[in-house]
Amino acid sequence: MPRQITAFSNPLIKRVRALREKRHRREEGLFLAEGLRILTEAADCDILPEYIFFAKESAAHPLTQRLVDAVEAKGGEAIETDRDILSKLSGKDNPQTVIGVYREFDTSLARIDRSASDIWIVAQSLRDPGNLGTILRTGDAVGGGGLILVDDCVDPFSVEAVRATMGALFTQRIATARWEEFLLWLRTGPGQLVGTSLKATHDYQAPRYAAPTFLLVGNEAQGLPAAYEAECDLLVKMPMLGSADSLNVAVATAVIAYEVLNQRRAR
Repeated sequence: MPRQITAFSNPLIKRVRALREKRHRREEGLFLAEGLRILTEAADCDILPEYIFFAKESAAHPLTQRLVDAVEAKGGEAIETDRDILSKLSGKDNPQTVIGVYREFDTSLARIDRSASDIWIVAQSLRDPGNLGTILRTGDAVGGGGLILVDDCVDPFSVEAVRATMGALFTQRIATARWEEFLLWLRTGPGQLVGTSLKATHDYQAPRYAAPTFLLVGNEAQGLPAAYEAECDLLVKMPMLGSADSLNVAVATAVIAYEVLNQRRAR
């Protein structure tokens, strides 16, 4: 049966609230996810939180009850609380009525099975959690295998990033690596590395993309370093007919990812 916690001074509340900081997430190996939709998405992927906090008024919702039952059946703990506590945990004035505490995933490249999908996204020095979330959702939409974060990227387990993924964090594989490590891994098996660059001569719709395609996008402000572009099998760009010289990195990723998908569908 769920227990009740309504005191801010409770040690578990303090411990979970600290997960909003990267240092504590690393120490604990845990992260927060908010909202019935995201937690249900995770459960549909057979991923359950170690703790589930829920507001009293949401207890009667069938999805909440299903989650609570599943968490307790797996040995996790369900905790009924109030919105003030949930606000303290999430850092939001108007919090979701359900919050889960999950074990961080293994983000090693060894976890990536490149044969699982024809489309993979690789982001270098991605800094914005909203862009990370949109890119993961794009990967999910095109049937991609996942996202490989290269070099110093935003933490995919931050509260803001998890929120932005809208559940795609649980449907997509995620790996983190330094550039040299990723390149060595990539060249040990099949895979075409396609970079996006304003210096490219190929329109993004002109080439035939080989499977699996690893779509490499760069930092929001600086794009890909020249040395990284030089390692690509192919560089492509999109036509820019207005005064802007580039698109948001998540938008550009979506445009090219759908071109890769459409080529696969046409075969």
